[in-house]
Amino acid sequence: MTDQAARLAVADVVGFCGLLALLVWSSRRPAATSRAFLIADRAVGLFPLVATLVMTELNTSTLLAFSAVGYRAGPMATALPLVFLVGLAFYTLTVARPWKRFNRLSVAELFAERYSPGLGRLASLMLLAAMTGFCATYVKSMGLIFQPLMPSMPFWLLTAGLSTVVLAVIVPGGLTSVVKSDVVSFAITIVLLPALLAIGVGKSQPLGGLGAAFPPDQLVMAPLAQWSHPALPFWFVTSLIVLTCFTYIAAPWYGQKMFAAKDERTAFIAVGCASVLVFALYGAMALAAAHLRVVTPGLSDPQMAVPYMVLEWLPSGIRGVGLAVLFAAGLTTLAGVWTAMAAMVAGDFGWQHASQIGVQRLALTSFAVLSWLGGTFLIDDILNRLILANVPVAALAFALLAGFYWRRATTAGAWASMAVGIVWGTACFIVVGEEGGYTWPWAIYGVPAIFATGIMVSLMTRPAGHVLSARKR
Repeated sequence: MTDQAARLAVADVVGFCGLLALLVWSSRRPAATSRAFLIADRAVGLFPLVATLVMTELNTSTLLAFSAVGYRAGPMATALPLVFLVGLAFYTLTVARPWKRFNRLSVAELFAERYSPGLGRLASLMLLAAMTGFCATYVKSMGLIFQPLMPSMPFWLLTAGLSTVVLAVIVPGGLTSVVKSDVVSFAITIVLLPALLAIGVGKSQPLGGLGAAFPPDQLVMAPLAQWSHPALPFWFVTSLIVLTCFTYIAAPWYGQKMFAAKDERTAFIAVGCASVLVFALYGAMALAAAHLRVVTPGLSDPQMAVPYMVLEWLPSGIRGVGLAVLFAAGLTTLAGVWTAMAAMVAGDFGWQHASQIGVQRLALTSFAVLSWLGGTFLIDDILNRLILANVPVAALAFALLAGFYWRRATTAGAWASMAVGIVWGTACFIVVGEEGGYTWPWAIYGVPAIFATGIMVSLMTRPAGHVLSARKR
């Protein structure tokens, strides 16, 4: 990918700026109330809810990471998007309706109401720390995408500029602005990403197709044969599926969208639809990157497969729109998570009144600065840091599901399960490490340990207050 900045035509600049202007214009109206700023007046319908869920999940960090695996591992990489298909399906069946029925501002309020205020505050802080880590990877990935186009600009200045644009979109209207910009981004994304796959297939077929770049055992997903395959071990995919199932149920950015849905049915259907669409879009990019390896086998950094395809495969003018879509993927995800963080601060620390919208905007801006600092100066490997940030989220799994479904769960059981989850996940990372595949013992042994601890301690201690039933509050 050489001299892209010099080869970008005026039409590309117009396409990029045009889509960016459309995103800013669509979200320009300021929120009049705290309710509108934090939860979009609890009136989001099915299509905009599907759009905002998909665009919140479709982020530049995962796009870069999955496309890199697609470039290295070929069609086997389509196993990675299964993480979202299964994880979001699990979310749909277990907590989509209960979260809407709960209908607060922050998912951490569940822990405060069901167990104790202290546990709720701790859960809030754990989730805020995790989301800061997630957002740091998103900022980093956006910088990596656009740095080749602005090689003379310092990386810290580039990421600062990109983060400022994101803030400009979401500060006026909060979640209401996020939903509106997500609808625009979604409409273009569902056309562009499959188009890249179609172009890749067309370019690779005269060169022999995928068979020219990948050995036969990488062309077909065979779980038993591929369990320890060096290109993409299926034990790794399996562990990510387990972790995703038990972390997404506590994800504040999904909980906030459930609270914003107009009713339970809308929330349930929207997450189910989003699971399929997210799987399809990420799968398309993994396969497109596999075809890129046939066409361009010597790519120096596979993480740059997606921006390479946009710059090399798309015609003038459309290239600019493609780059804007990549930026929009980062923008919408950052916007969704930052607004969820602001809603958590409002719900968990009492800054939710209409007169405090300015405080909420200040909190949102502060989280943006923290994300920029982490993404610019701390994050190295995107995918591994993205996974590691889930340690405190996974620790909440027992307390959350028991809060909805098990009346006998106690505050002591919730505390104990959270402690085991944090200690076990951290210990797996330190002792086993990334090279040793720490996600396997973390998921396969850690998740059962979290639930076993919570159940045993609950049975030995006095029950917590009232249960927030998944069927009837």
